[in-house]
Amino acid sequence: MAKDGPIILVEDDEDDIDLLREAMKDNDVENELKFFLNGPDALDYLRSTTDKPLLIICDVNLPRQNGIEFKTEIDNDDLLRKKSIPFIFYSTYVSQYAVNEAYTKLTVQGFFQKNDSYIEFRNIIGIMIEYWSMCKHPNN
Repeated sequence: MAKDGPIILVEDDEDDIDLLREAMKDNDVENELKFFLNGPDALDYLRSTTDKPLLIICDVNLPRQNGIEFKTEIDNDDLLRKKSIPFIFYSTYVSQYAVNEAYTKLTVQGFFQKNDSYIEFRNIIGIMIEYWSMCKHPNN
């Protein structure tokens, strides 16, 4: 499965980063993976790159700036909004408050909870990538 543009992963947990790498490999994802440990570093990249990322997958619980704050900055930045990069939350702990904030105040395309089954984790990642590889949106 391949598509132009890198996949942006905003995650601060090294174990989860390793799992994401493995899931991408197991799903034959050929896109470049760009990992950021926090929102501000990802924002710097997104504001300066000429790349057209396929997708942003972001944890909710991050240092310096949580995922909701990170996505809020993207939504409030005209340049980043015009890039129209699909955005998915993928987090270990999911509160109803965070889900409500994501869908009622932000422009997100999904909110998933991590689980203990690697097979299910791998399958969800594969579905996300396959969907956005086939979907038409302003960024492609």
